[in-house]
Amino acid sequence: MSDTSHEVIIIGSGPAGLTAAVYAARGNLRPLLIEGAQAGGQLMITTDVDNFPGFSKGIQGPDLILEMKQQAQRFETDFLTGDVTSVDFSKRPFKVVVDEDKTYTAKSIIISAGARAMLLGLESETRLMGHGVSACATCDGFFFKDKVVYVIGGGDTAVEEAIFLTRFASKVILVHRRDILRASRILQEKAFETPKIEMLWNTVVTDILGGPSGPVEGILLKNVKTEEILEHKADGVFIAIGHTPNTALFQEWLELDDRGYIKTRPGSTETNIPGVFAAGDVQDPIYRQAVTAAGTGCMAAIDAERFLEGEGHT
Repeated sequence: MSDTSHEVIIIGSGPAGLTAAVYAARGNLRPLLIEGAQAGGQLMITTDVDNFPGFSKGIQGPDLILEMKQQAQRFETDFLTGDVTSVDFSKRPFKVVVDEDKTYTAKSIIISAGARAMLLGLESETRLMGHGVSACATCDGFFFKDKVVYVIGGGDTAVEEAIFLTRFASKVILVHRRDILRASRILQEKAFETPKIEMLWNTVVTDILGGPSGPVEGILLKNVKTEEILEHKADGVFIAIGHTPNTALFQEWLELDDRGYIKTRPGSTETNIPGVFAAGDVQDPIYRQAVTAAGTGCMAAIDAERFLEGEGHT
């Protein structure tokens, strides 16, 4: 790509970034979207997406990303495959360096780099992700009606996911490496009062069982006190040990909360630096859904367009 100067650069190619691209391109901002070496975000490892509006029969995660990308391309969004390795927001135009090699500049920036679920590090966990292993109960709980599922973790996220899953599963086993939960007291009380939830203390996962492409058939659990390893039948395994926003590149420039998420003004995608906006999971520790990410991507593009109009862009 010979043109390195842009009205807006979008960093990230999940639902937030792609929606921002559609709106920015339709606003005649000629956006450059830097999609990363692994484009598409978390939807690229999601199989059935049944809760994104407009797809009455559901859609595969990678297919949804492809549809959104093709829509952005139709409005002449420029795409660049590569990883952003550094940024300079000290003055405008802002600088974005890709693959430590080429520098691009922009009058405005939309950061939609997403977040990643923290995982256990098991080969089977990665292999079976989307085939019985999930990091999002809200996304996938529906597929486990009358099933036995395990939730791994002991904090607020794990307990919230376990409670949510009782709407569908016949039994939810919460696996925690300690003998006391880290979740807030009110969540703990609710979990303990829920008949479908069973606690498994002082226990860690050593493997998740299933065929090469699923489904999940069982789980190997080790008691950390006795070292005993037992195999349990399982229809699903939900990893709920937290999320990490992809904000390391921006911590020098932007205000982050205590969990590393980019702070934005209420009702806006504006960051502490005028002209820099944040959308999607990179600034949302609460909802973490494709549709909410897309919504904030729309907001970010409109915010960027209004910002540039205020400076005389036509």
